[in-house]
Amino acid sequence: MGKKQKKEHLVLYKLLFTIGILVAYFVGKSLPLHGVDVSVYAEQGITAEALLRQTISGDIYRCSLFALGISPFMISSVLVQILSAFRGSEARSRVSPRKMNKITLALTLLFAILLAVVQVQKLSFTVNGAYELMAARMIAVVEMVAGAMMIMWLSSRNKKYGIGGQSALILINVADGIITTIKGQSFSELAIPLLVAFMAMTVMAILENTEKRIPVQRISIHNIYADKNYLAIKMNPIGVMPAMFSMAFFMIPQLVVSVMLMVLPNQPELLWLQDNFAVTKPVGIIVYIVILYLLTVGFSRVFVNPGELTDQFLKSGDSIQNVHAGKETKKYLSRTITGLAMFSATMMSICLGFPLFLQLTGNLEGSFAALPTSVMMLTGLICNLGREIMAIKHLGAYKPFI
Repeated sequence: MGKKQKKEHLVLYKLLFTIGILVAYFVGKSLPLHGVDVSVYAEQGITAEALLRQTISGDIYRCSLFALGISPFMISSVLVQILSAFRGSEARSRVSPRKMNKITLALTLLFAILLAVVQVQKLSFTVNGAYELMAARMIAVVEMVAGAMMIMWLSSRNKKYGIGGQSALILINVADGIITTIKGQSFSELAIPLLVAFMAMTVMAILENTEKRIPVQRISIHNIYADKNYLAIKMNPIGVMPAMFSMAFFMIPQLVVSVMLMVLPNQPELLWLQDNFAVTKPVGIIVYIVILYLLTVGFSRVFVNPGELTDQFLKSGDSIQNVHAGKETKKYLSRTITGLAMFSATMMSICLGFPLFLQLTGNLEGSFAALPTSVMMLTGLICNLGREIMAIKHLGAYKPFI
C-alpha cells in the first residue's frame, strides 16, 4: 500500500489501534486481584461516589488488576504540567520531554503505591490467618501498582498511535458507569435522573461548541480576509478536563486522611474527616464542587495563558483590535479568559452539584446522583474526540505535490 493510501486511511488505522488498546484495558478490568473475595462486591450496592470514582478507576468496586485506574497518571501528569506552566516558556524550553516523562513516571509510581496501600485495607480477602492476609495484601499492592503502570503505558501508546489518548480510557469508564446505572431500571425510576442528565448534556454541548471570537489585526494579511481574523476561545476554555480531574484531586485529601489514620488510628477528628469526605455527605459535596470550580478557573488560566498569548502577539506583530499591545492586551485577555472560566465553572458546578444535593433530600436515589455528571463528561469527551477525528481526517486529505 502506497503512502497516499496510508494517509487516506489514517483515521481507520488509529481507530483500530485504539480498539486494541481498549480490549487490553477491558481484559485488565476483568482480572480480580489475588485472594480477593469477589462475591462480597457482587452483593454491594452502587453509590454516587463509586460511579464518580469509576470515571478514573478501572472498575467500580476497585478490586481488579486495574483497580487504581488512570488516577495516578492523571494526577502526576497534571501536576507536572502545572509546575511546568508556572516556570514560563523559556524555562520549559530548557527541560527535555524525556526528563518531563521521567518526572511524570516517578510521580505516577509514588501515587500508585500510596493509593494501593490505602485501597488494599478496604478489600475483603478469602485467606485466613494474619500472615496469609499480610501476604495477600502485599501481592495485591504489587498487582495494583503494576496495573497502574500498565494503564500509563497503554495511555501513552494510544496518545501516540491511536485517538483520544487517556480520554479514550476515561470515555469507556464513563460509558460503563452509565450502563451500570440505568441497567434494569424502569422508566419511572429514571425519569428525573434522565431529565437532569439531559439538561447537563445540553449545557456541556453548548459550552463545548460555542466560542468567543476576539477580532485580531494581522500584519501579514492585506486582503478581503483581513477583517475576518479572530482569536477563538471556547466558552468552556479548558473543556471537560476539570470534571474528570476533580474526582482525582478529591481523592488527595481522602488519601491524606487515610494515611494519617494508619499512623494515628481511632482519632475522632480524623474519623470524622474520613466519614464526611464523600460526595454522599454535605461537607464532601461542597469540597468536591469547590475543587471543580477552582480547577476550571485555574486550568483555564494555566493552559490558556494570557501572558503567553500576549508574547505571541508581540513576536508576530499582530494585535487585538482597539486594544494596545503589551500590558493592555494581557489585561484584556486575562479578564476575558477568567470571565469565561468563571461562567463555565458556575454552570458546571450547578449541573454537577444539583443532583448530588438532591440525594441528600431523598428526592433522588444515590445510585442516580452521578448520572448527570457522567452524561456531561461523556458529552464533552465525544465532542473532543469528534474534533480530533476531523482534524486527522483533514490532515489525511492533503495531497502531495509530487
